[in-house]
Amino acid sequence: MIDILVYLFENYAEFSDFSEFNESAKFTDHPKPDALARKLSAVGFGADEISVALDWLDGLKSAEVAEFSADPRAVRIYTREEQAKLGCDCLNFIAFLEAAGIVAAPLRELIVDRGMLLDDDPVPLARFKIVVLIVLWSRDKNLEPLIVEELLYGADPETMH
Repeated sequence: MIDILVYLFENYAEFSDFSEFNESAKFTDHPKPDALARKLSAVGFGADEISVALDWLDGLKSAEVAEFSADPRAVRIYTREEQAKLGCDCLNFIAFLEAAGIVAAPLRELIVDRGMLLDDDPVPLARFKIVVLIVLWSRDKNLEPLIVEELLYGADPETMH
């Protein structure tokens, strides 16, 4: 699935707009889901992987991020499942993003939700960084170049074409 997300990210200039695709969309450079599935299949991705990736994107598009202001003294306690799936590296990276003011509590929850859907167990940090980047761009977050570099640095060379 990550390979498909990276492919879409690399091949569609306005990736944040891509997360808003639907059957009635008329984006000039964004195919409808059926056409996109055919294109991804033609490129060599498997039908199951395409379905999972498109479902993941649809879930990202439809996820509502509740705007609430958390008490700065509040601490997020991760469930055992989240700890096992995301591991120390990913959870520490989330803490870094929060401390740096890049993500607030509501966006953190969306990132955790999307990360939990990955097939890897535990999720490698390089793949998790790609998820973070896609989530942030899908929410039109203006990212400083250094943050983008941090998110892409150390990414799996096979994943980042």
